[in-house]
Amino acid sequence: TTEKPNLSQSLSLSEPMTTSFRSPAGAATVFSSDQKILNALRSSRSVFLGRNVRGGVHSLPPSSSSSSSIQAVSTPEAAAKATTKRSKVEIIKEKSNFIRYPLNEELLTEAPNVNESAVQLIKFHGSYQQYNREERGGRSYSFMLRTKNPSGKVPNQLYLTMDDLADEFGIGTLRLTTRQTFQLHGVLKHNLKTVMSSIIRNMGSTLGACGDLNRNVLAPAAPYARKDYLFAQETADNVAALLSPQSGFYYDMWVDGERFMTAEPPEVVEARNDNSHGTNFVDSPEPIYGTQFLPRKFKIAVTVPTDNSVDLLTNDIGLVVVSDENGEPQGFNIYPLGYVPKEDILYAVKAIVVTQREHGRRDDRKYSRMKYLLSSWGIEKFRDVVEQYYGKKFEASRDLPEWEFKSYLGWHEQGDGAWFCGLHVDSGRVGGNMKKTLREVIEKYKLDVRITPNQNIVLCDIKSEWKRPITTVLAQAGLLQPEFVDPLNQTAMACPAFPLCPLAITEAERGIPSILKRVRAMFEKVGLDYDESVVVRVTGCPNGCARPYMAEVGLVGDGPNSYQVWLGGTPNQTQIARAFMDKVKIHDLEKVFEPLFYNWKLGRQAKESFGEFTTRTGFEKLKELIDSYEGSPNN
Repeated sequence: TTEKPNLSQSLSLSEPMTTSFRSPAGAATVFSSDQKILNALRSSRSVFLGRNVRGGVHSLPPSSSSSSSIQAVSTPEAAAKATTKRSKVEIIKEKSNFIRYPLNEELLTEAPNVNESAVQLIKFHGSYQQYNREERGGRSYSFMLRTKNPSGKVPNQLYLTMDDLADEFGIGTLRLTTRQTFQLHGVLKHNLKTVMSSIIRNMGSTLGACGDLNRNVLAPAAPYARKDYLFAQETADNVAALLSPQSGFYYDMWVDGERFMTAEPPEVVEARNDNSHGTNFVDSPEPIYGTQFLPRKFKIAVTVPTDNSVDLLTNDIGLVVVSDENGEPQGFNIYPLGYVPKEDILYAVKAIVVTQREHGRRDDRKYSRMKYLLSSWGIEKFRDVVEQYYGKKFEASRDLPEWEFKSYLGWHEQGDGAWFCGLHVDSGRVGGNMKKTLREVIEKYKLDVRITPNQNIVLCDIKSEWKRPITTVLAQAGLLQPEFVDPLNQTAMACPAFPLCPLAITEAERGIPSILKRVRAMFEKVGLDYDESVVVRVTGCPNGCARPYMAEVGLVGDGPNSYQVWLGGTPNQTQIARAFMDKVKIHDLEKVFEPLFYNWKLGRQAKESFGEFTTRTGFEKLKELIDSYEGSPNN
């Protein structure tokens, strides 16, 4: 959300809980905003404080700051008693027998919905309960299912299964998400087990796609036969496996306990089981998560230098492959901590996750994400605690080239003799003739596909002789090559919002086509060229599922037909936007943006993006330009 925690607030203490740690000593620097955190991450270098490790369990000096005293409920090994307030969801998790009860009972009732506790638990299984908010006279409940696809990889068999399930049990569409997964809307409760088991039995999973644990791990969707890309995607798979729940609740619920799991790499098993630095719950079916899992959702992305197709800085952890002069991967830069050799990456990631598990706030879910822990502690203190779980010091980050946003639209050589084709899908919604045609192509040529973090789809492993017929049939269904897609549409994103999202305040997916047409009309009115563009992202509420806070133009729902306007992101997603105006009605967008686009054209520096222009000009001046605008002379 756009709210910031009151870091000096004394928290009320009520519910008992146990923890094996006292809070570390206060750091010298405390960052009060996400912007300052981001700036710190860019410039940080390792500063190491003292460590005290005894027998695999750490003893940390007590903190003088009450704001960092909120800690995890369950413990790795020895426990010291503490009391603190806990959120309702923490109680639900504790009583659930590892995310089973009462969901297992609720699924057996005749009611079309499940109760409040089960609503929270089914998220861990990859589903949200929803209802059509535009219906009158009652609620028709259904469930949204989200798959988990590290690197966006979708085997041919799974794609065809999801396509079938959408028609038979959903609303006839598939939605490609901003985290490289599918969403399937409209599944009725009595069909959940059939749909879930079909996904599981056809090389898919929804486990951990939602809930208080590590979500889908992003990596570039491009199927390049390059060592760095392949290593990034392999690492995404391994991180996803490392942080996947182990207690079997998912398979118990949906396939009667039958396991459908491929053999894990030995390095994943070794890293998960390692407890040499007190990270694990001993003899627990969830060695990393325990009974309480994480305080909130957790997001990780892996990429290679220059490729910011994954929106790296919007994740809790960003991993960047570092290779030597021969292109051989050697290790990773970890945003925000430093560099680790490749053989240590799983241990380092685990240490960061455990730090959030033990010290992230569990009293108020609005402030439970890791960014608030970082804001409270500062980067040095955070790094020091992570190092104790990791068992080593982080090296200084390696220098990297500038980031670029890569869409991978159009035709590209993979490097192994085959081609891939990236296709733009407006807001990730696959339906109608587009859905039918994609199914025909994917089935006929037996193609695997990948989903991009920009809600688009990539067809993989295409032979040269297939290019022409595939291009022709796709174009007939409106799946055009990028030169025929408006540049504004190519980078735009929107969340689903109405009618099914329970959090939506206003339109997003249904509203963005009109918004983009209006932006294009404003461009033409002020004399901007067709090939010029801005990154526009729209969300129906402040949760920001379409990542509007990194956009050049972010529209965040703050009321009916009303948006909070965010400005200042950059085309390569390396600068966070800032709130510019509140309560801008949808019909007033031209009053705000036409003066800004006109003055950008008039006063920009060489190759200066719209986001860079708004940041350099300053918000006070921008508001003056809006107030004094008398119209474009080009009109």
